[in-house]
Amino acid sequence: MHVVHTIAELRERLAPFRRPAFVPTMGNLHDGHIALVRQARALGDVTVASIFVNRLQFLPHEDFDRYPRTFADDTAKLQAAGCDLLFAPDEAELYPQPQTCKVHPPAALADLLEGRFRPGFYVGVCTVVMKLFACVQPRVAVFGKKDYQQLLVIRDMVRQFALPIEVVAGEVERAGDGLALSSRNRYLSPAERAEAVQLQAALRDLAARVAAGMPAADAEAQACAQLAARGWQPDYLTVRRRSDLQPPAAGEPLVALGAARLGATRLIDAIEL
Repeated sequence: MHVVHTIAELRERLAPFRRPAFVPTMGNLHDGHIALVRQARALGDVTVASIFVNRLQFLPHEDFDRYPRTFADDTAKLQAAGCDLLFAPDEAELYPQPQTCKVHPPAALADLLEGRFRPGFYVGVCTVVMKLFACVQPRVAVFGKKDYQQLLVIRDMVRQFALPIEVVAGEVERAGDGLALSSRNRYLSPAERAEAVQLQAALRDLAARVAAGMPAADAEAQACAQLAARGWQPDYLTVRRRSDLQPPAAGEPLVALGAARLGATRLIDAIEL
């Protein structure tokens, strides 16, 4: 695996290839990221990952400075997974001047759920992904379904800008007890780690209530109360249409999504129904 730190080096390495398959990450890799890399290997003629902790998508009170940087471990995992090329720029390389030109996704998709509780988050996500797409020029990019809203926002951006990129979804990777793998799981204490599976349980209970005919608003209120009674601080637990994250409609494929804080750690999950 080649590791490059500049856009010029990246483009030189990629020049012989016609169909790069790309997995963007912020590092601190776990088996969920590695599953995306393995998925990407079958989709292109060269597999590219990036590691860049993107300041633009962190709110002032969030954990940019303490976000774990585990570059040596990440590099070993990527090499073992068969990644061909790692792009690891620093801030001066990717943002050589203040990034005042930004991508603002449509409010109807980006300002609800995560966007409501983390205003400006998807502006930061779309801006860095657009810039990484410009650097890598992939033909395929793989994003995980755990960040379900992000997946839809990126797909919408690619479609609206007519980018020649196929956005492929990777399934949620879970621990043996069902907890969705996340870089933030390592913030959990042992007791919190044991409790963390309740987020998935609450989403599955929510889905079952909606499937049984309970009005979605009532089922969502019960799911939030279920977690709050266990000491969580839920932001949202909801059932939405898979296509656009709007409220459920008869006959439409649905997804249950949730975000809640357990102690100091905010966890998210998504389950397609």
